[in-house]
Amino acid sequence: MSFLLHRRVLRRRVLRKRVLASGAVLAAAAVTASPAGAGRALADGACFDRATRPSTSVVDGHLHFRPFGGRAIPFDEVTAYLRESGVRYANVFGIGQKLPADSDCTYYLDCPGTPVLPSVKNDIVNGESYVESRPTDPHLTLSMTSLDVANPETVPQQIALYDKEFPGLFRWAGEVNLIKGALLPNHHEPATVGDIANWAPFMRELERRGIPLTVHADLGTDAAPTKYLHLFREVLTRYPRNKIVWAHMGLSKELSAMDPARHIAIVRSLLRRHPRLTLDLSWRVLEDQYFSRPGVRERYAALLDDHPTRAIPGTDFVASRDKDYAVYKEELEVTSRINKALGDEAFRGIALGENYFRLLGLKAEAPKICTRK
Repeated sequence: MSFLLHRRVLRRRVLRKRVLASGAVLAAAAVTASPAGAGRALADGACFDRATRPSTSVVDGHLHFRPFGGRAIPFDEVTAYLRESGVRYANVFGIGQKLPADSDCTYYLDCPGTPVLPSVKNDIVNGESYVESRPTDPHLTLSMTSLDVANPETVPQQIALYDKEFPGLFRWAGEVNLIKGALLPNHHEPATVGDIANWAPFMRELERRGIPLTVHADLGTDAAPTKYLHLFREVLTRYPRNKIVWAHMGLSKELSAMDPARHIAIVRSLLRRHPRLTLDLSWRVLEDQYFSRPGVRERYAALLDDHPTRAIPGTDFVASRDKDYAVYKEELEVTSRINKALGDEAFRGIALGENYFRLLGLKAEAPKICTRK
């Protein structure tokens, strides 16, 4: 073993010991503070009583275990957050772009002009942490987040790297950036229509393996709300057999004032035309900028009730060390507020995880909703 690798192993052991106490405290709190939590329903086989149990999602399908830069919350501490909050299944996203190692930034928006470029580093660290911990509760799914879809000729090599280093462990792909407007000041290169055509080799491989792909594809900006919609439509049209998950339903901080009726109409049209498309309801921006508007929550709930099998939940929490469990708990609560407005079928599919299980091909099954008297 090389000297550098030896130091790295020792450092990981120290970190692991440091967070075990924290994790034990959090796990104990979960048993005592949340005995009737949503997550328990997945284990006890009973029906789920919406009148007495919480509406927070038991799946976090969009969770970044690594930040853009700076220190990360240790892996075992994040999994302890999940246990305490009642989340039983989660995707382990890295972040597919990294700030430079010599940058003192943690968040790219604080550093306009600083390059934030594709890198496999976060995924490799996640893979190593997963192998070291081998958690069974919560159930974790590793995701390939570093795939550079603006340079698709590099992607097969990246997938081969994951296969070599972590055979069979990476069962999700993304969040990849088709177009992310917030990153444009940091040298983000959006994919073009020509790039999308060249995705074919790796999309065939993802299809063959049944791997879902989470795509960040902004709809547009407040000045031009559908500026980028043609790019996402191109992806859906070219790859109709792939499981594509649309991160945040195309919404963003740069698109805060779109007419919800127009957005819902676009989403309905895409769901109707592309039966393998799944909506990702992650990020509190959806709640803060759209769902919480007077009379709007019910319209989005109606959309989801009409397509109860076509969405998964998530927090979009980014595990930078300046955050803690209180922040994760708040983001889970905020992103789960839409669940209360859902009918039983959509609630079971989204909040209780049935859609996520089906998308991944897991043997898990969400509990039935208790019959109301």
